[in-house]
Amino acid sequence: MTLHNRTVRQDVRELGALLGDVLEDQTSRRAFETVESCRTTAIDYRSGELESRDPLATELNNLSPHQQRVVARAFTTYFELINLAEERERVRSIRTGSQEGTLEDSLETAAAELAETDVETVQQVLEDVLIEPTFTAHPTEARRKTVKSKLRTIATHLETLDERLLTDKERDQVWRDVDAEVTSLWQTPQVRKRQPEVADEARNVQWYLENTLFDVVGEVYDELADAIDEEVGHSLEIPKLFEFRSWAGSDRDGNPYVTPEVTANTLERQREVVLEQYRTQLKRLSGVLSQDGSRIDVGPEFEAGLEDDRELLPGSARTAENRYPGEPYRQKLKLMRERLARVGDVRPGGYDEVDELLEDLEVVAKSLRNNGAESVVDAHVDPIRRQVATFGFSLASMDLRDHQQKHTDAIAAALEREGIDYHGLSEDERVELLTDAVLQDEPVIDLTDTEGLSEDSARVLTLFDELGDWQTEYGVEAIDTYAISMTEEPSHVLEVLFLADQADVVSLPEHCGIDIVPLLETEYALSGARRIMGTLFENEAYAQALAARDDTQEIMLGYSDSNKENGFLAANWSLYKNQRRLGEICDDHDVTMRLFHGRGGSISRGGGPMNQALLALPNSTVTGQVKFTEQGEAIAEKYGNPRIAERNIEQMLNAQLRARLYAEDQPEEDVDEEWVEAMETMADAARREYRDLLESEGFVRYFEQATPITVIEDLDLGSRPASRSGERTVEDLRAIPWVFSWTQSRCILPGWYALASGIDAYLEDGGSTETLQEMYEQWSFFRTTLDNAALSLSRTELEIAETYAGMADADLRERFFPRVSEEYERAAKLVKTIGQREELHTRDWLGENLERRNPYVDPLNLLQVYLLGRTHRTDIEERTLRLTVKGIAAGMKNTG
Repeated sequence: MTLHNRTVRQDVRELGALLGDVLEDQTSRRAFETVESCRTTAIDYRSGELESRDPLATELNNLSPHQQRVVARAFTTYFELINLAEERERVRSIRTGSQEGTLEDSLETAAAELAETDVETVQQVLEDVLIEPTFTAHPTEARRKTVKSKLRTIATHLETLDERLLTDKERDQVWRDVDAEVTSLWQTPQVRKRQPEVADEARNVQWYLENTLFDVVGEVYDELADAIDEEVGHSLEIPKLFEFRSWAGSDRDGNPYVTPEVTANTLERQREVVLEQYRTQLKRLSGVLSQDGSRIDVGPEFEAGLEDDRELLPGSARTAENRYPGEPYRQKLKLMRERLARVGDVRPGGYDEVDELLEDLEVVAKSLRNNGAESVVDAHVDPIRRQVATFGFSLASMDLRDHQQKHTDAIAAALEREGIDYHGLSEDERVELLTDAVLQDEPVIDLTDTEGLSEDSARVLTLFDELGDWQTEYGVEAIDTYAISMTEEPSHVLEVLFLADQADVVSLPEHCGIDIVPLLETEYALSGARRIMGTLFENEAYAQALAARDDTQEIMLGYSDSNKENGFLAANWSLYKNQRRLGEICDDHDVTMRLFHGRGGSISRGGGPMNQALLALPNSTVTGQVKFTEQGEAIAEKYGNPRIAERNIEQMLNAQLRARLYAEDQPEEDVDEEWVEAMETMADAARREYRDLLESEGFVRYFEQATPITVIEDLDLGSRPASRSGERTVEDLRAIPWVFSWTQSRCILPGWYALASGIDAYLEDGGSTETLQEMYEQWSFFRTTLDNAALSLSRTELEIAETYAGMADADLRERFFPRVSEEYERAAKLVKTIGQREELHTRDWLGENLERRNPYVDPLNLLQVYLLGRTHRTDIEERTLRLTVKGIAAGMKNTG
């Protein structure tokens, strides 16, 4: 059986040829030949036919500014198209593997492992699992929304060509449409002319939820149910396994543009989007449920529910009876659609909460089953029930976030009016004051009185004042989490509890309307986890708040800042150790822990294959509930295509089901003490080397001169500023532009630097290569860490990085580049030795990918270096420079 009509090579070749035709039509034959010359010269060097890149650099440097812009645009557009070809190849691989039953990490393989235990355990594992992907607005998506829309249209055409049987005429018509879209893409500005607003970022996140995940999630549930039935042999109840969350429109940390008004508008739009989706789904269901009421018995429960709706909405009921005489299901669905239309409306009769809609769907399903229409329920009703259970009336529940210092300052300013010097109190005194304030009935401060306060403090008080209104309007579940950046003391958590209490969002001991989530991201915070969390768990007020939240504590781990502070290896080890420590602390206090992994798209920021990451977590931390961030270009890559989105969700679920099963069987991971000691030695040495590099005199100037950080800071990637205070220090710079800059220069230092120094220190201390190889084979944490480093090493191109280093002052270049280069060479050799392989990477597709892309990224890098070296750039040169950043990001398929 042939599933596909095309291959990736054919897609790449034909899209490249089409782009060439468009380039010539839209510019000139000379421009086409210039681009071709640059392309072939780059390929000749990579293939060994040229001894250096000098001819390519000379050719690029001698072009006119207009020609340089055409070259940058051509290679950028090429990568946009080739990314679509590779996306299509991923879909081919998924479909072929599904057909042949060879997909790894499938739901069938997870069900097979579950089947090896008893049915009660299987059901318990299912009940325990809750996966919460959380979409953030972090600015790592370099493409404009308009460009993404055009690319998605082209991707749809490629799918048609690949999966449908077409006549020659039909095929020609599709290619005509592809030609038109590529032409339009060429004529569309690649670089944003304005900085995205928070509302733009929120709409971007909503697009993926509405257009991809809304439909895909139901299919994943169906596949799991079928797999469980087949492998376990019992028809088990599949509970809610996914909940999607969002920071877009609610994450205030470092972003002054996220106002209460923006958050309110985001909540309103998300509700409108999801309610309209449900109304559409019920309209489609109405087309199916055309049963004749005189030939079936709908049952007393259905009749009672329909009668209740008639009394609730008499006018709509008359309309439904006139439109659908004798068709009870259609009448019911018509009234359900009307109730959805009145959610949040001044008119009475709307659903008050999502459980009421779920109950109506259950009544319809039960009635259909009693009339022998089980297949109709499976095919049409259950998918809607699962969508409603997953997305509720909020589409994605929103997390609020802000920096702890903002809360401290706001409380201090408000308490100063009451004669209390909060800033002057010790930590213990602050904890005592906040605890007493939460436990007393009378309010301490007036959140509405912001006169005379700083803008930041006024914003904090206003936010909490409005939080209660939002929960009343949209439901507690719509916005029920508050994350605190840079949490380092117990008082930082109690401050949020205090503010929520003053807003009546918390009323202990009966009610606590928010999960308060400390974000532990510094070494001080992570090493002090027991001090922070133990104090909170033993605090009278906080213990009551936890009890009101089912004794579940969410704790967020910051991968990005931890890496930037400690380096790749030390950060990974610290996070692993502290996850185990947090698990022990929660167990000691009978608290269920939900870890929130603040992962980015790049390896250095916690990226990499999600299924491997979930399986590499310490068993003691796998409670079943897990939460992680999805951001920037990773969202588009994972969720832009429905089949790839479904595959990603399937792999997440496979990993979490298996991880929870392993944790049930072995709650404490059995890790050889010798391995732990080895990691301690390696991590300590790696951290010293990394910190020594960052703290070396002149390193910040080298970073500034040898990467395009100055350009990246000015790019309109997102609504949030690139640094926290505008200072030029590594500490103050946000993790995203830090990684983005190194990625652009092809020296992906944050993903591997000091790895070799750490391993060498262990070997020099008497350790053995054989032990490291044993650790790699038998310890998922160590294997995943090394494999992720290998991915960053594979994507690093030292020759290109050396070209960037050439822009730095001679003394800085001579001090830092050889040091970085030597570390790279040793790391690459050690990774291959420990992994016992010839290549750095373990994936054949990655080798093909790099071979296909590298020659085309090179011209963009060389052109970027030339333009960065220009002391006075013209407007067109400035636009071209910014375009090279977009092109390299597309070529590397990664930003920050």
